[in-house]
Amino acid sequence: MAERMGRDLAARGLTIVSGLARGIDAIAHGGATAVGGRAIGVLGTGIDICYPKENKKLYEKVLERGAILSEFPTGSHPAPENFPVRNRIIAGMPLGTVIVEGKEHSGSLITARLAMEFGREVYGVPGNVTQEVSFAPNQLIRQGAKLVTSAGDVIEELPTLIRAASMQAEEMESGQRNLLAAEGLNPTAKNIYALLSTEDTRHIDDIVETTGLNSSAVLATLFEMEMKGLVRQLPGKQSSKVLL
Repeated sequence: MAERMGRDLAARGLTIVSGLARGIDAIAHGGATAVGGRAIGVLGTGIDICYPKENKKLYEKVLERGAILSEFPTGSHPAPENFPVRNRIIAGMPLGTVIVEGKEHSGSLITARLAMEFGREVYGVPGNVTQEVSFAPNQLIRQGAKLVTSAGDVIEELPTLIRAASMQAEEMESGQRNLLAAEGLNPTAKNIYALLSTEDTRHIDDIVETTGLNSSAVLATLFEMEMKGLVRQLPGKQSSKVLL
């Protein structure tokens, strides 16, 4: 869920802020950078120290796609008291905080409570009640945090201008996916696919007349593309593209 949220929110133009720590932090940032999205890492060490060391490549990707921040002097090594302190920055910078997991006494709950104090949105990904790490999100949901299972659930609560911008980014991303899908088609399918639109339907007779193919070939090609999830066939022999 952390990877999916990071990926899907970043793909819609949002910046993912996290602590670049081992676990959910790194996974969320990994999802964001995988789609070329922006990310900000807030460290509990000096800005020149990557902790944990295995996140070095991710540290470099985040720096390339966004920023690395720290209020601790250079050379400051990780100390337990540093991380709750840096959480207030993680809670204050973003428009909202998504809690995926966290035990009863965890940094996740500290961050969520700080976010509430700062007037930010707080979201919880529901978890199995028999698991200790599900305590934080389930408790927050009980207290009024929004239950979320997708990036769309998060975006619904954001300011109108942010929602509009994310929808535009999503449409651009979908358009690029449609173009990539078209490149993998055979010449006949590519020709038919180019005639279709995501907004309007097109009758099979129109496709036959425009392409010069017989109806059997058009039907077979449309069916093949429908099985791939690229085309939707509707009643009345109408077809349209599927927005990917």
